[in-house]
Amino acid sequence: MKPIINYVDLFCGAGGLTLGFENKGFNNIFSLDVDQNFLKTYKYNFPNHNIIEEDIKLLTEKRVLKLIANTEVDVLAGGPPCQGFSIAGNIGRKFLSDPRNYLFEEFIRLTSIINPKFVVIENVERLYRNKIIKDEIINSLNKLGYTVDCKVLNTVDFRIPQKRRRVFFIASRVNKEIIFPFKSSNIDKTIKEAIGDLPKLNSGMRSDVENHEAMNHSHQMLEKMSYVKDGGDRFSIPKKIRPLTGDVRKYIRYNSNEPSICITGDMRKVFHYSQNRALTVRELARIQTFPDKFIFKGPKISQQQQIGNAVPPLLAEYVASAIIEMNENGK
Repeated sequence: MKPIINYVDLFCGAGGLTLGFENKGFNNIFSLDVDQNFLKTYKYNFPNHNIIEEDIKLLTEKRVLKLIANTEVDVLAGGPPCQGFSIAGNIGRKFLSDPRNYLFEEFIRLTSIINPKFVVIENVERLYRNKIIKDEIINSLNKLGYTVDCKVLNTVDFRIPQKRRRVFFIASRVNKEIIFPFKSSNIDKTIKEAIGDLPKLNSGMRSDVENHEAMNHSHQMLEKMSYVKDGGDRFSIPKKIRPLTGDVRKYIRYNSNEPSICITGDMRKVFHYSQNRALTVRELARIQTFPDKFIFKGPKISQQQQIGNAVPPLLAEYVASAIIEMNENGK
């Protein structure tokens, strides 16, 4: 019988990483976030989890130790939001000491208190490209006795229908070598494969599928959409009505024969490959590999943000498998 792997999920959001870990048999000790709408979704889908709804900086050492209740935590995981990229490396100012990045600093603080076997940090790719920041994070974990490595994982390499590149830091205090998930497929999964079987919807229509409800677009927006073909962009729209925007991700149409572009917290101006509307919450969730039984709660824009901020559950499963292998090797 394989040992149970206990984990804590900080900045859990709606629960994408949680779902992947649960699917691999991990046991949740507690999860934490501050966004009430995100946690409505988390609580609905994980009703038996111990959920802490407060700012991480308010968690004292005494409270943390009470929460884990003498349980050995195998994995501490999370994706601390950070905004201080631009000034990182300036003389006299370090990344972790930047007030805007206190969440990262708090993550390291909780690591020192919980002392897990493994640490998993997920974040945006540009953090990986900044050597000063990357080294500072690695050094902060090294000082706590961890072997650390980091790697950018692209979701398309794991049959996830989306081009999404994220950096993962994996740290271990029981292994000398860090294991990352290996590319599982050379064949991309297209957006059409992922969502093509869902009921067709016009603007403003509902369906019997949970979270599959089309946004109600204006006549002006629908006219603009009509000019953009499968895989096309705003330059197909006549100049007299073409929106002026520097964002190349707006007023484009998904390419049915390719994986989706990266799902973010606002996809309202990216159009379905064949239907004149933005994608529904359920379609976005499928692209992120959430199953249809995973229900999103809260306002519609919050639901999109929940999905866009999440670690795709299938990718989390691959990361969990790497942790399982390291745990077995580290005995």
